[in-house]
Amino acid sequence: MSELFGVPMTALAGQLMLGIINGAFYAILSLGLAVVFGLLNVINFAHGAQYMLGALVAWALLNSWGISYWWSLLLAPMAVGAIGLVLEKFLIARVAYDHRYGMLVTYGLALIAQGLVRDHFGAAGLPYSVPEALRGGVDLGFVFAPYYRVWVVAASLTLCVLTYLCIEKTPLGANLRAATENGALAECFGINVKLLSTLTYGAAVALAAFAGVLAAPMYSVNPVMGADLIIVVFAVVVIGGMGSLSGAVVAGLGLGIAEGLTKTFYPPASNIVIFIIMAVVLTLRPAGLFGRDKG
Repeated sequence: MSELFGVPMTALAGQLMLGIINGAFYAILSLGLAVVFGLLNVINFAHGAQYMLGALVAWALLNSWGISYWWSLLLAPMAVGAIGLVLEKFLIARVAYDHRYGMLVTYGLALIAQGLVRDHFGAAGLPYSVPEALRGGVDLGFVFAPYYRVWVVAASLTLCVLTYLCIEKTPLGANLRAATENGALAECFGINVKLLSTLTYGAAVALAAFAGVLAAPMYSVNPVMGADLIIVVFAVVVIGGMGSLSGAVVAGLGLGIAEGLTKTFYPPASNIVIFIIMAVVLTLRPAGLFGRDKG
């Protein structure tokens, strides 16, 4: 069968692959957003700017010091995550547990980061080449799969799984879940909730930066590369359930695929399909697909 509803199978497979790639980015970014909201009750609108900074640091490491892409996957998240630690310690912690001030502060941080990057590097995109080991691709017959895009999906999903296992299966994760459920009670049992909050925010920022490094060879590195993406990622988190890690990953992948399929069958709706799904989900289940209803 060469066509489905009048659409060539090669075109369908190509858009499906693109949807999976976008879904992998949505998953890893929404995971960090969900972790921050679950513990700090803050909607981190700076997440998109932190994603952009990860890509920018990778570009700077390569062009200023000749540090390769593979080292950047480690060093860029560490550098941007360290900035996140400082921000949480001296700024985010002061507005934690207050949605309004948290949103305003993190949105302001995003605008500051975008403005500073635009002033120093300009608004035009900065090119970052695909590492030599991942150039080329494989012809699967029904679609040509670039090695780099396959790597992006594999790396994103692997990190999502490792993060989930860390939170669900380790003593550190148990402390994090306890602090999320009842911070005051957790402190009574000797858990340093403030330190845990700082480390958690830094780790979530590092996740965003890691995604930025993955994105750098695919998209030009520019000040607003995360601005539009964060709105979509926020919708993904809402659909999955605010604070739900599994919901963030599953919804991210599912919505990326839904977006890709929509581009195939009805392209004009591809930019709004995620928000239509969000409206439907919130109407039927206000807590999200994997969220817990209060009360």
